[in-house]
Amino acid sequence: MSRSDRELLADALGHLEVLRSHQARGDLDDQTVADAVCLRLAAAVEAVASMSSDVRADAFGEEWPLIWATRNRIAHGYAFIDRNMIEATIDKDLPGFEATLRRLFGKLS
Repeated sequence: MSRSDRELLADALGHLEVLRSHQARGDLDDQTVADAVCLRLAAAVEAVASMSSDVRADAFGEEWPLIWATRNRIAHGYAFIDRNMIEATIDKDLPGFEATLRRLFGKLS
């Protein structure tokens, strides 16, 4: 059974909500917090990756390959993740990513 784009968006938003709760426990200098944040960030991106390609392309366009590359760095280079890169992603890129997901979720209602 395949899941709808709206269900996948809800999953991604749920992962981001948990990511924020992990951040509230401490900063990324705490390895446990950093691992938890990375896990949820990657899971949110994976949920979006499972959406229909047309909807994803319309929402993220040329940014999608960069978003997916961040997920790949987390998933495939876990022992070598640059904390500064993750921190910059969370601070600079995550707000726009989340806003796009929320906008899209409202559109798909």
